[in-house]
Amino acid sequence: MTLLAIDWASVGVKTLQLILSLSILVAIHEFGHYITARWFKCRVEKFYLFFDPWFSIWKKKIGETIYGIGWVPLGGYVKISGMIDESMDKEQMKQPPQPYEFRSKPAWQRLIIMVAGVIMNILLALFLFIMITYKWGDDYLPPQNLKYGLYADSLGRKIGLQNGDNIVSIDKVPVKNILTVGADIITSNAKTIQVIRNGQTIDLSIPDGFINDLNHTKLTRFIDVQYPVIVDSVLKSDVHFVEDSLRKDDRVIGINDQPVRFFQQFDSLKKPFADKVVAINVLRGNDTLIVKAKLNDKAQVGFWQVFPDKLFGTIHKTYSFAESIPVGIGKCWTTLGKYITGLQQIFSGKVKASESVGSLISIGNAFSATWDWQHFWVLTAIFSVILAFMNILPIPALDGGHALFCIYEIITGRKPTDKFMEYAQMVGMIILLGLMAYALGLDIFRLFK
Repeated sequence: MTLLAIDWASVGVKTLQLILSLSILVAIHEFGHYITARWFKCRVEKFYLFFDPWFSIWKKKIGETIYGIGWVPLGGYVKISGMIDESMDKEQMKQPPQPYEFRSKPAWQRLIIMVAGVIMNILLALFLFIMITYKWGDDYLPPQNLKYGLYADSLGRKIGLQNGDNIVSIDKVPVKNILTVGADIITSNAKTIQVIRNGQTIDLSIPDGFINDLNHTKLTRFIDVQYPVIVDSVLKSDVHFVEDSLRKDDRVIGINDQPVRFFQQFDSLKKPFADKVVAINVLRGNDTLIVKAKLNDKAQVGFWQVFPDKLFGTIHKTYSFAESIPVGIGKCWTTLGKYITGLQQIFSGKVKASESVGSLISIGNAFSATWDWQHFWVLTAIFSVILAFMNILPIPALDGGHALFCIYEIITGRKPTDKFMEYAQMVGMIILLGLMAYALGLDIFRLFK
C-alpha cells in the first residue's frame, strides 16, 4: 500500500467522525465521575477531554477545577483529590488525608463515584438507541422478499449451501433481515441454519471453525442476494463506450455472448477483461442488442445497477416515541450480549484475537466514508456500550478495578493500603498499555498487509 493509493478525503471524514464520537463518549463518561465526586463534596482538580502530556490545546480554571482539552485523543480523565489514578500523584498521597479527598470518603461513596462513568455510558447508549429507533425506524430485507434466492460463495458452499437457497432461520430462530445473516451467525454462535431449497426445508450444520472463517473474511465469500443486472444510472466520467451505450433500465443478459442471469455471474465474467473492449448483451424493452465498451483497469463498465433493496423492497417500520423505548432498550442489551459473545469466542479460540482485536484505526474504519448521521449515532451507541463494559472489568487502573477494591472494603471492613493501590494501578496501566500496543500493532500490520 502506498500513500498515493489512500483516499485521504474519506480518511479525513472518518477521522472527524471518530474524534467527535470519542469526545461525546469520553465527556459523558467523565462527567459521571465529576458530578458524583462533587455530589459527595470531593475536590475535582481537573476535568479533561483527551490527554494532555506536556501541554493542552485549551484550559481554563473555574473555581477549584481546571477544565481543558488535551492533544492526545485516546480518552480523558477527571483528577479527584486523594485518589490514586493514572496521574500517579504520590506526593499528594504522602500528605495527611483531607476531608475533601476521595480517600477520606466512605467506601460506598467511592464505589458510586467509580461506577458513575459506566452508568452514564449505559444511559447514553439507551438514549441513543431509543432516539435512533424513533427517528429512523428499522429497515430490513426479509427472506420471503427474495425472488431468486441467494448466491452461495465459497464459504457458503463449504457448509452445503447452493445457489438459489434461501436462509429462513438460524438455530430455528426466524431470520428477519437477510442482509445480516452472516453477522447473526457469528454473534449467536450458531450451530445450524435452515434453508428453503426447491420448496423443501433443509437443515445445514455449521462446522467447527466456520465462525472463524467468517470473521477472517469480514463476512465476505459467504452469501449474497441473487439479483438481475439492471442499469440504474451510467457514470459518464468512468466509462468509454465503443459502440452504442447503456441506458437506464437496460438489463444485462450476457458478456461476449456468454449468458448472464445474475450480478454475480456478470461480475465474474468481466474480471479477465480489464482495459479491454467487451460486447455487452443487453435487453432493452423487447429488443436485444449489443453495447461495446472498454472496461477500466478494475474491469468496471461504469454504471450503477439497481440494488436488491430497491428490486425486492425492504420493509420500513416506524415507531412512536413510546414504542421506541422498549425497542431501543432491547437493542442496547442485544448489543451488549453480542459483544460479550464475541469476547467469549476469542477466549475460547473460536475466533482468532489477531483477526478480531483492533485499535482506534479499526474503530475509525467502521465509520462511513461520507458523513452519515444515522450510521454515526448507531456506532456511537455501540461504542458507548463497549466502553461501559470494558471499563467495568475488574482490572486495576479501570473503573471496575477501583470498584472491586471498594466492594472488598465494604464486605471485609479492611481498606487496601495506599502502597497496594499504587502498585495495583501500575500493574493495571502496564496491562492496558500492553493491550493497546498489541491492538495498534495488529492494525498497522493489517494496513501494510
